[in-house]
Amino acid sequence: MDQLTGKGALVCGGSRGIGRACAVELAHRGAEVTVVSRTEATLRDTVSTLATGANQAHAYVCADSSDPVSYGAKIADHVKRRGPMHILVNNTGGPPAGLLSDAKPEHLAGAFANHVLCSQLLVRTLLEGMKQAGYGRIINIISTSVITPIKGLGVSNTIRGAVANWGRTLAGELGPFGITVNNVLPGYFATDRLMSLFETRAQNAGTSVEDITRNAVEEIPMHRLGEPAEIGAVVAFLASPAASYLTGVNLPVDGGRTSRQ
Repeated sequence: MDQLTGKGALVCGGSRGIGRACAVELAHRGAEVTVVSRTEATLRDTVSTLATGANQAHAYVCADSSDPVSYGAKIADHVKRRGPMHILVNNTGGPPAGLLSDAKPEHLAGAFANHVLCSQLLVRTLLEGMKQAGYGRIINIISTSVITPIKGLGVSNTIRGAVANWGRTLAGELGPFGITVNNVLPGYFATDRLMSLFETRAQNAGTSVEDITRNAVEEIPMHRLGEPAEIGAVVAFLASPAASYLTGVNLPVDGGRTSRQ
C-alpha cells in the first residue's frame, strides 16, 4: 500500500472524526502527513497513531481557521520549512445549526471566511509545489447538502454550496497542470459532529437521540451510519495516481441516501 510514497499531504481538521480517518489512510498508503486543527493534544495523539515507514515523518500544525490570516501564515511557514505538499484535504467543521432566515450577516461572513477563504489561502500556498511536481490532489470534504439542502442547517447549506462551486471552478483551471480537484459529500457518519446535530434535533422535537438516529438510518438504503474510515478510503483513492483522470466531481459517500431524493 505505497501508492503515495514520496507525497506530502496536508489534512485540515485532522485530529478527529473524518479528518483523522483521512490522515490515517493517507499515511497507511505511504504519504507523509501533516494534520491541522486547533487543539495540540489531539493533534499529537493523531500523529502518534499514524503508520510510519521509510521517509515518513508526520507532523502537525496547531491553527484556527476562524482567523484566516493567522491560519494561512502558519501553514505557509510550515510548508516553507518542510517542503511541498502534493495532497490537500480541506475539511472544516460545519457552522452551527439554525434557520437561514435567522442568520445574521456576521454568521455568513464568518462561515465564508472559515470555509472558502481558508481553503483559498491553502491552495495559493501549495499550488506552486503541486505545479512543479506535475501532481496535485485537492479534496474538499463538504456535505450532501450540496445536492439537497438539509433542514435546519441554513448557513451550512449556503457555504457548502459555495465551496463546491469554488472547487469545481478550480478543477477547470488546474487540470492542465496535472492537479485534480474533487468534492466528497459525506452523508450520515458516526462522528461527534453528527451526534451533536442529532442532539439538537432531539431537543427541538422533544424526542430522544435514539429516535432521531433511527429515523435517519431508515433514510439510508444501507440501513446504517457510515464509519469515518470509509470516507478515508475514498479520499485516499482520490489522492492516488489511480484517480488521475477524475476531477471536478461532487461525489456522494452516503450509503445511497441521496439516490432517494
